[in-house]
Amino acid sequence: MMQTAVAQKSVDASSEGHPKGLAVLFTTEMWERFNFYGMRALLTLFLVNALAFSEADSSYVYGGFLGLCYLTPMLGGYISDRYLGNRNCILLGGFVMGIGQLLMVLSATIYATNVETAKLIVWLALLVIIMGNGFFKPNISSMVGQLYPKNDSRLDAAFTIFYMGINVGAFLGMLICPILGDVKVDNVRMVGAFKWGFLAAGLAMFLGSILFYFLKDKYVITPDGKAIGGKPDFSKPAANLAEGEADKAKFSSGAIFGVLGLMVALFFIIHYLSLDPNPIKSWLYPFIYAAGISLAVLILTDKSITKVERQRILVIYFVAFFVIFFWACFEQAGSSLTFVADYQTDRRLLGWDMPPSFVQNANSIFIIVFALPFSWLWMKLQKRNLEPISPVKQSIGLALLALGFFIIALQVKNLGAGQKLGVIWLIVMYLFHTLGELCLSPIGLSLVSKLAPHRFSSLLMGVWFLANAAGYALAGTLGALLPPTQDKFELAAKNNINLQGILDGTITATAQQLEQLKELKLAAHYPTFAGFTIHNLYEFFMVFVILPGAAAVLLFLSTGFLKKWMHGVR
Repeated sequence: MMQTAVAQKSVDASSEGHPKGLAVLFTTEMWERFNFYGMRALLTLFLVNALAFSEADSSYVYGGFLGLCYLTPMLGGYISDRYLGNRNCILLGGFVMGIGQLLMVLSATIYATNVETAKLIVWLALLVIIMGNGFFKPNISSMVGQLYPKNDSRLDAAFTIFYMGINVGAFLGMLICPILGDVKVDNVRMVGAFKWGFLAAGLAMFLGSILFYFLKDKYVITPDGKAIGGKPDFSKPAANLAEGEADKAKFSSGAIFGVLGLMVALFFIIHYLSLDPNPIKSWLYPFIYAAGISLAVLILTDKSITKVERQRILVIYFVAFFVIFFWACFEQAGSSLTFVADYQTDRRLLGWDMPPSFVQNANSIFIIVFALPFSWLWMKLQKRNLEPISPVKQSIGLALLALGFFIIALQVKNLGAGQKLGVIWLIVMYLFHTLGELCLSPIGLSLVSKLAPHRFSSLLMGVWFLANAAGYALAGTLGALLPPTQDKFELAAKNNINLQGILDGTITATAQQLEQLKELKLAAHYPTFAGFTIHNLYEFFMVFVILPGAAAVLLFLSTGFLKKWMHGVR
């Protein structure tokens, strides 16, 4: 089996450079993220403006799409570890995602003449992109870890650099795709332009896959020239594994059937608890949660797992649970925060009225600016034995995310009728979100590479992304809590409806008014969460202060036993 040598002791190689293969993986991931984030920036706007989705329904679709994109890496990781290898899965996933973007182009081309067919094509396109992402995502992240010995001190820095590649691609995607696809003339959105944004995303994905195909054999190799990420070969002795480490998982048929039963039971329990008229929320989200929990349990049933491996895997699971709350709040960028930027924000900055889908690009710009300084910071702290362990870094990331939302909550608290939020405050919020992301996401990828047994390297990377999947599904639910903004009240008033009075209960809506509100895609009641009613943007944003803030405190208080179970890995 093609494997990377595993160091038994921490390797102090911080003074050395990084393998050239890191640049190839950086570039490949950059173009894939251009594709993914460029399309993501346009998705909800396309659904609302071209396919007549409501904002709430588009948020559910957005959350379900992202959730499945981070659930399928479990399948892609398993197929890679057992059958195809990282390289083949990356190429397969890349070309499949490119085809999915071309289907989005087709939908955005025909929507005006046949909206129902366009909707069907969008569902197919999203499914194709989800499957392609499942093959691509866990394998390229896993290969970064395989470029280095197991406990190499350069890993956190390497993943931070790799993460900069992710965000260079995200920046380019969220710059170019909205410029091409989110076009307004005289303040009227030109819906027919969406196809050009989707086309740019698809071309970027094909470019990244082609570059990887031609460069992988020369650069994505071990120091002695052996290919990294080839097809697994279990017929060869695995002499380069750590002492006592198995090269292949051993799942009994009883464990597999038991986990399948668990998944079915969890699905129906969660479905029952989340009954909702929206089929995505009531059927798809429970599937994402149930599949994630069940597949994580399956790994622990491996008969070859040692006590140390089990405890290290449990650390991954424990930290991943808290990461759910980070992504559930962070990923409001593509749904509720995009709508706030569109309707409730004065987007003029230095004379430029930026597209609403571009505002979230502040995150990518800040990542590019701060990624290398953060990489340098971790290496300097490591040299002085002051570097905090990974869970501490991630608790800091959650706290910074909460702080960013708290700043924006204070800014919207006293907005009067007709007043809009200054775009600079959204940019400041994204600054804190970015600093939090750099403390959490690349560090998490590095943590999985350091803690995962080799036979589960891609599969456990998929499990890590399950936290993203659950977070994104929750992001869709939380994004739908966005209360009516000023533009909604104005739209209702134009149709002779006092929406404020109906929402506050001072006016009883007639059957005709309720039907009108439905046609206008306006809710006749305030959204609620955990028994609390969300009346305004301040209360909405405070949800995103409390959730990650509480998670930050709990994760920090848990670092004592996590450090013990990591058995020397930092």
